Amino acid sequence: MEIFVIANQKGGVGKTTTVLNLGASLARKGKKVLVIDLDPQANLSSGLGFTRQFDKNSWNEEDGAPYKNIYDVLINHVPLSKVFVTTSQENLFLVPSHLSLAGAEIEMVNIIARETLLKKAISEFNQDIDYILIDCPPSLSLLTINALTASDYLIIPIQCEYFALEGLGQLIQTTKLVKGINPNLQIGGIVLTMFDSRTRLSSNVVDDVRAHFKEKAFKTLVPRNVRLSEAPSFGQSIFEYDNNSTGAKAYADLAQEFIKRFG
Repeated sequence: MEIFVIANQKGGVGKTTTVLNLGASLARKGKKVLVIDLDPQANLSSGLGFTRQFDKNSWNEEDGAPYKNIYDVLINHVPLSKVFVTTSQENLFLVPSHLSLAGAEIEMVNIIARETLLKKAISEFNQDIDYILIDCPPSLSLLTINALTASDYLIIPIQCEYFALEGLGQLIQTTKLVKGINPNLQIGGIVLTMFDSRTRLSSNVVDDVRAHFKEKAFKTLVPRNVRLSEAPSFGQSIFEYDNNSTGAKAYADLAQEFIKRFG
């Protein structure tokens, strides 16, 4: 079981889209994949159709979530095996999130070894899984530190737009600091997202990233694709929503490259 954190403190770079569709594509290729939603916004959980199962008229959100989620794992020490759920796609499993996770960092402050809570939960998880993909909030928060500490590899999505590399140095520096706790953490790859072949800017960003990160940058370019944006609103991966789209082809190619790189 290999563990990957998909992180970038810059928002809107395609972290959740990549976790959702890379995970779905790996599952379609026969790999057993667990995706962990570590973002209080719970977009990954929504994008996989999980939170849509709960009628908000039948429960009061102020009373907490109507389902066990990653907050319970980190704060209440509920085992991951009691929280993960199946999805509509075979071989793809989810540990959902909830808005209550937003308060978790305050509660974690007084917990001993708070940066290793997720690592401990995963180490006790004994299900038959090939890959774990962790979706992070767009910040270098204690939640992101937990994900970095728990992971073998860091995957960084970078949008092919202006300011793409802004703040990336801070993420790399944080990764070096985390190595004091997790010496096995490596930069596993750079995913170039929102590529627009019609613009010179996109091509320039690709050239810059490949020049700087060399073989770490995946060859697959994820295009700017309307169908990729629409799919989560229906609680589906791109393969369920439009398997013939350019977005679906890109994530299928990325999954193939991912398997070749990590086995």
